[in-house]
Amino acid sequence: MNDFSRRGLLKATAAAGAGAVVVPGITAVEAPSASAVSTGPEHGKCAPAELTGRIVRPEDSGYTDARLGWDQLFSHYPLVIVFAQNTQDVVNALTWARQNDVAVRVRSGRHALEGWSNVDNGVVIDISELKSVDIDADARIARVGAGLNQEEAVTTLAKQNFAVTTGTEGSVGLSGATLGGGFGFLTRWLGLACDSLVGAEIVVPSGTECAKAIQVDLHNHSDLLWALRGAGNGNFGIVTSLTYKLAPLKSVTYLQATWQGIDDLRAIFEAYQRTAPTTDARLGTQLEIHRNQIFLFGVLPEGTPEETKRLLDPILSIDSPDITTQVGNWGDVYAGFQIPIELEPANWKFHSQFSSKPFPGDAIDIVDSFIKSAPTDDSNYFVQAFGGNVRRSPRGGTAFPHRDTLFYAEPGVGWGKRSDQPGVCDPLTSQCQAWIAEFSQALRTYVDGAYVNVPNIAQQDWETAYWGGNFDRLRRIKAKYDPHNVFQYEQSVPPAVC
Repeated sequence: MNDFSRRGLLKATAAAGAGAVVVPGITAVEAPSASAVSTGPEHGKCAPAELTGRIVRPEDSGYTDARLGWDQLFSHYPLVIVFAQNTQDVVNALTWARQNDVAVRVRSGRHALEGWSNVDNGVVIDISELKSVDIDADARIARVGAGLNQEEAVTTLAKQNFAVTTGTEGSVGLSGATLGGGFGFLTRWLGLACDSLVGAEIVVPSGTECAKAIQVDLHNHSDLLWALRGAGNGNFGIVTSLTYKLAPLKSVTYLQATWQGIDDLRAIFEAYQRTAPTTDARLGTQLEIHRNQIFLFGVLPEGTPEETKRLLDPILSIDSPDITTQVGNWGDVYAGFQIPIELEPANWKFHSQFSSKPFPGDAIDIVDSFIKSAPTDDSNYFVQAFGGNVRRSPRGGTAFPHRDTLFYAEPGVGWGKRSDQPGVCDPLTSQCQAWIAEFSQALRTYVDGAYVNVPNIAQQDWETAYWGGNFDRLRRIKAKYDPHNVFQYEQSVPPAVC
């Protein structure tokens, strides 16, 4: 089966280990609790901090590999990279950075799409090696280290027939995806990834130069839990573990339909936006448009191929697409449409959009025109239907403001070959960046809002585009937990001024 994911991924095999822990490096031991972490005084100065964990500096042989992100369009040279091995390492690193007046960035899956999880001459606190997993099957609760990526989380939970919502790309960090909202094939069934988040451990600034770890849930720092549910990573502190409410899931049906050419784009798009946001709330779908092909993907939890085809019949009945189905464990299915990062293009640019109304014919024609002039085969435009249980907020609410959208949309372009010496000198860079900027601008009157996990440095009115009417509340929470604005980047939440 030729499988493509959100960014044109080709099908590849992915192996998983046995037992409750499925991927190498994941243990069933939790990170130290907040009560076991040295925090220093609440006010005033701390004892001089030392960096602990796995430390990588510019003179070390592994520095280049350690500093590069997934999107090699961006290249930064941090002063030091701290790969935390436990929560205390994070506390020490944040305290050290504050004492030495050094900029801090937080990193997990390295997918920050404007390169903002890295910084020149600063400290990168990387939590990707915090991969603990503790599943309470009876309570349907999982506490996981914030270093898991999405594939590790999906496959680990699926071995015990559980699931939470994640995005479609396995190498993306689970924590970053969740903290920005998080959506994928299970969204209409389970809601957003952040809707299942019931607790977290987070390292926050303390006093004038210290740091401490605190536990966050509906009863402790509930205002911060609300903010962590959708405001985006790296705004308030450094999350070291996440606690999720799990959903039982034994099997899914996965469907892929492929149309050769894009002559039927308008009919397919119109049928998709009529059908996908209003059909059975279990069914998650994605329509992906390339310059030579159109793909429809569907995942139906605890469903059959016949049922999946029936629900999608208004779309599948257009022309004669090639249709394949697969029934299996969600972890196996999910792993099946991943490929190694080294096989992907080096450079990427995306623009995020939400639409609360169906696209009229003029908007679909814009998509058709730009896709036909796409600069690379890795260029695409995809839409993912909302509706279903996305409209239901969990107890305590969330900072994610786009619940009433009809679908999420994203033009994207990938180009160039991966290298250990990346840069912006690729001859296609200017063409690709111009294409996506013009594409996005042409659709501006038909969309509203943008996704904080897919930021754009040129985004106009980014505060309301990402957070809607929640921005002022987020600023007040920022002032409470990070009054000195330690966690700041180009489009971060600034603290409110009293």
